[in-house]
Amino acid sequence: MQLEIKFKSIAMRWFFNVFLIVIVAVGAVAVFFSVTYSTLYIERVQTLADDYAADFSALSNASGSTFYSTAVSIAADFKYKDKIEVQVIDKRGDVIVSTTGFIPPKVQMPDYESALDSDSGKAGYNGKLSYSGEDILAYTTIVKNSNNKVLGAYRWVVSLEEVNSKKNNFTFILLTCCLGVLAFSALSGIFFIKSIVRPIRDVGNMARKIAMGDFDSRITIEKMDEIGELCDAINYMASELSESAHMKSDFISSVSHELRTPLTAIRGWGETAKMSVGTDEELVRRGLDVVLSEADRLSGLVEELLDFSRMENGRLVLEARPVDVSFLLGEASDMYTELARKQGIDLIFARSAEAVIVSGDPNRLKQVFINIIDNAVKYTEAGGQVLVEQTLEEGCVRILVKDTGVGIPAQDIDRVKEKFYKANKTVRGSGIGLAVADEIIKQHKGLLFVESTEGVGTTVTIVLPLYELPEELDENKEEPEHQANDSENKGDING
Repeated sequence: MQLEIKFKSIAMRWFFNVFLIVIVAVGAVAVFFSVTYSTLYIERVQTLADDYAADFSALSNASGSTFYSTAVSIAADFKYKDKIEVQVIDKRGDVIVSTTGFIPPKVQMPDYESALDSDSGKAGYNGKLSYSGEDILAYTTIVKNSNNKVLGAYRWVVSLEEVNSKKNNFTFILLTCCLGVLAFSALSGIFFIKSIVRPIRDVGNMARKIAMGDFDSRITIEKMDEIGELCDAINYMASELSESAHMKSDFISSVSHELRTPLTAIRGWGETAKMSVGTDEELVRRGLDVVLSEADRLSGLVEELLDFSRMENGRLVLEARPVDVSFLLGEASDMYTELARKQGIDLIFARSAEAVIVSGDPNRLKQVFINIIDNAVKYTEAGGQVLVEQTLEEGCVRILVKDTGVGIPAQDIDRVKEKFYKANKTVRGSGIGLAVADEIIKQHKGLLFVESTEGVGTTVTIVLPLYELPEELDENKEEPEHQANDSENKGDING
């Protein structure tokens, strides 16, 4: 298993942060168990050897003249000759008796020399035999008589060849286990890293494709863990970006059409009027009327685009003051009364008997009402009805624009307030009017709801809080704005 170079840093971080720690921990455990095993085994051998050689402690009861004979007697009766070798040493430091029957040549006995200098009269040696190089464990005990004079010593010797063989076998098994643990950790770690690196690589590739405009690619999700959730989020982002790109494309196409239509009419009627000057004044006036009407339409569309830009940049500001909502609704309704009549639509405005005052920007509120009523008329067929009414509730006014038009499909109802979204692409409109309207109502601390049933009609509900005059200003109450010249016609704001 190999990791690609560009993901090497992840492998290196894993090596230093995890695997290196595992190596140190496993190595420490291996050394600990090896040393512990060796120490305990040597201690066990020494304990047994001391027990085996305990018979030679009777040499302390001998005298200088009987020391040799006593040693020979004990050696002859020694039962553990196959276990250890016990040597008896005289006071000159020479081996005089051995339980093996073989008197070794004059050799260095570090344990004997250390025992002579020791207050306890005992000392041990773990090392090599000088004349053969064999690993041995030796232990010397000085023998003294009742007068505390040195008679000699007895020394047991055990070969460590078998001990070392067992220790080496144990060490080999321990190292094999440690290497197995390290190998398992390495393989599982590499597998784990690759399980992270692969989807990260896919995410990186997907991000690059998205940056290049390819929104149709998707990441294959193998496991729904944290990485899987990230991949799913990337796929969802790609889907949303793809849909947004399509909506923007449709928006550009729609706006282009909306601009081209009035421009064509202006150019056509302008040329007609020019050619008719001095010959047909009625045709000239008619052409100029169309030109002015289409210019107003263009102005409204441009203003709508500017409002959308301000909304996107957070620069859509209000000039709030007390304003009569009933008056603004009446103005907006009157703008469409004649158009609705020509299309065979009954537009009804239930006027309020008294002023309904809210705190808001009259131009922006009128822009919203025009947009909603325009949509209602636009999507209602001949013989249908559009009802505009308002009702006072506790602390707020509820405005309803209800039509008997084509309605909105259920799958589109939750998205009609999104920018660029058009449920019906066959009807004129840019697809941003309702998004701007919703933002304006939100800035007025109000709410805008859309309810619709396909084939039955649509109801748009706007809820605005009523204006509350501060108590200290109650006597000098400001006259609400309700004049037509205070409410600039923003144009036909289409959704």
